[in-house]
Amino acid sequence: MTTETLTEKDLKMTSEKLAQVRRELNQVLFGQEALIDQVVICLLARGHLLLEGLPGLGKTELVRALSQVLGLESKRIQFTPDLLPGDITGNPMLQDVDGERKFIFQPGPLFSQLVLADEINRASPKTQSALLEAMQEHRVTSMGERHTLPEPFFVLATQNPIELEGTYPLPEAQLDRFLFKLHIQAGGADVLQRIVENRQLGEEAKGAEILKPQELQALMQQVKRIYLPEVVSNYIARLVHASHKGESEASKSIKYGASPRAAIGLAAAGRARALMQGRENVSYEDIKAVVVPVLQHRLVLEYHAKLEGLDGSKVAEALVEEVPAHADKLPPVLKEG
Repeated sequence: MTTETLTEKDLKMTSEKLAQVRRELNQVLFGQEALIDQVVICLLARGHLLLEGLPGLGKTELVRALSQVLGLESKRIQFTPDLLPGDITGNPMLQDVDGERKFIFQPGPLFSQLVLADEINRASPKTQSALLEAMQEHRVTSMGERHTLPEPFFVLATQNPIELEGTYPLPEAQLDRFLFKLHIQAGGADVLQRIVENRQLGEEAKGAEILKPQELQALMQQVKRIYLPEVVSNYIARLVHASHKGESEASKSIKYGASPRAAIGLAAAGRARALMQGRENVSYEDIKAVVVPVLQHRLVLEYHAKLEGLDGSKVAEALVEEVPAHADKLPPVLKEG
């Protein structure tokens, strides 16, 4: 990891460029400014994103706008119960090559810079698991051959609430590959009025291109140059450690806590948020701002917690409330742990 810091000029230019990206996205998805900020942070941190919300709230529209604003090649995969793994990754096809019959790999729709996995929880767990290698290693293996995916590579998946008929819960290993899980909520009457006045039925909203793929990759490299103070990395470690059974009061509601990948994700997201705001150091506030989207889908709750109406986001918020930012102010339960 490079320790070279960014100049004040670099930070200002980057912050202004990212502000342009956010403004353009806000012209596509009305009334979702906080959500869009989190989406930009996730992509800057090289993370995959899971969007949850009822049908018709703009999940697909947001992903389409992202591909336009960031200049990324995009493909859409509609997940259905009969979708097979090869329909996503691609399949070897028997072809004539120099007079011989050989199997030649034909890439699937996963070979794109921005992949929209639409309604991912409508497919079977077997098909969902086809994304695991691609999301972690940015490659696909077929018949022993490895095929590298294009860069940058992002999976933005949408899912309907799990209680809806015909949906399957995502496996824990799959969920852990998503850096953020974000919820899209319906806007108020003022937001609906803006939508009615600016949208026609069947007409797609379009965003102007602000960044090119190579510019986005350069920004992602800048994220690595944001300084993470030791006291902040200690805070990240204590937050994730407190999510494990017996390490905090909040952990009483948790069956299985967050993985080391969650801690790495918190650091990356904190760096991305600091860069977006034009700062060279990660602060406690940066980490607190991304704890819920990073942890909520990674916490496996006890059955009694669900009966009490708790979910991952509420428990993650409880962890933030309980774990102090400064290590010299630890509660007894954490000191003993």
